[in-house]
Amino acid sequence: MDVGEMREGGCLCGAMRYEAQWPPLMVATCSCKNCQKQAGSALSIIAVLPRDGLKVDGELTTFSDHAESGNAVYRKFCPRCGSPVITDTPTAAEQGIIFIKAGTLDETADLAPTTHYWTCSAQEWVVFPEKGEMLEKQ
Repeated sequence: MDVGEMREGGCLCGAMRYEAQWPPLMVATCSCKNCQKQAGSALSIIAVLPRDGLKVDGELTTFSDHAESGNAVYRKFCPRCGSPVITDTPTAAEQGIIFIKAGTLDETADLAPTTHYWTCSAQEWVVFPEKGEMLEKQ
């Protein structure tokens, strides 16, 4: 993988680590009900990377989920501590991209989501920034 700047991250227990090409193609939030459940929070913060811009070291377990459309969503997490780390889809694979849960990065201070997906499912108390693209669904 011959890329520019790299950023590191990993799961809560440290059993799996990764290197991600930085900056990402996009940083977004997703407020769909499944992301809320997986994150155990109001939303998920996702960094979109080129597939070849992600190097994973360690084991991940995959939960096969489905989007509202019925399309497959593969949610990859650490089997030891349960930290959600990667989300993948067949469409993302075709497009040459992959999604990391941005909260698993070692450095998160400069994350600034510019797109907000599934705002129709957002918790009423969540306030999105005035700037950025708001999408009711995906």
